[in-house]
Amino acid sequence: MSFSGKYQLDSQEGFVEFMKAVGLPDDLIEKGKDIKSTSEIEQNGDHFKVTVTTGTKVLTNAFTIGQEADIETLTGERVKAVVNKEGNKLKVILNKITSITELVDANTLVNTLTLGSLVYKRISKRVA
Repeated sequence: MSFSGKYQLDSQEGFVEFMKAVGLPDDLIEKGKDIKSTSEIEQNGDHFKVTVTTGTKVLTNAFTIGQEADIETLTGERVKAVVNKEGNKLKVILNKITSITELVDANTLVNTLTLGSLVYKRISKRVA
C-alpha cells in the first residue's frame, strides 16, 4: 500500500502535554491545539517527501528508507536520522522522540510520537 496522498488531521490525543515536554512555548501550544494540519506524502519507491502544513507553518522533509537524512523536528530543530519501513509503518528516532507513522487502511494515517512515558497520537484521514 502506498503512503502517497493528502491527509487532514481528524483527531489527536496528548498534544498539550507532549508539546510542553518538547519545549514548545505555551502561546504556540495554545494556537496549535485546534489547528487541523494537512499532511501530503509523495512516495516514489523508497524515497519519500512529506509536507505538513499547520496554519502558516510548513514543514517539509525528504528521505530515503534506510539512509541517513536531515530531518526537521516539531520544534524546528534539524537532526540526522534514519527512517526505517516495517510493513505499512515508517519508524524514526529523532533525539529522544520515537515517531511511528502507520497507514492503517487506505484512508487512515496514524502518527504516534513517544517521549518517555508521554504519547502524542495524531489520526488523519485521506482527502486526496
